[in-house]
Parts: sequence; structure tokens; C-alpha cells
Amino acid sequence: MQDRYLDPHQARSRQPTAYEDLLGDAIERAYAAGIHDLPGLVAQLNRSGPSCPGGVAWTEENYQAEIARLAADC
Repeated sequence: MQDRYLDPHQARSRQPTAYEDLLGDAIERAYAAGIHDLPGLVAQLNRSGPSCPGGVAWTEENYQAEIARLAADC
């Protein structure tokens, strides 16, 4: 029986896009590799992808802006 109080997607209003899935997977892989700081995360995303929207390199600033945009779009 599923715990009626646990719904891991309770705040989600739609299914994630392919890009969002790829980005989430890349962030999870970085954390699993022991990367827990923003500069390290940005460097890892630039090495392994996915690319930043617009095809530019990830920076701390555009990463933070993209995560804020995605959070507002949920």
C-alpha cells in the first residue's frame, strides 16, 4: 500500500520536458560524484551537458537564472 501522505510529485503541475529530465540527471550525477558547490556543478555541466539554453556555456549566473526560471514554471 502506498503511503497516502507521500507524493513526491505533489507540487508538479506537468510532466518534465526532455531537457528538464536531462538537466536533472546531470545534476544528480554531479552530486553523486561529490560535487556540491556551484562552481564545480557549472564546470561539470559544461563538461557533460546538457547545454545551457541558447547553446552558450554554463556560468554561475545563467545556471541560477535557469533554475529560477524552471522553478517558477513548475
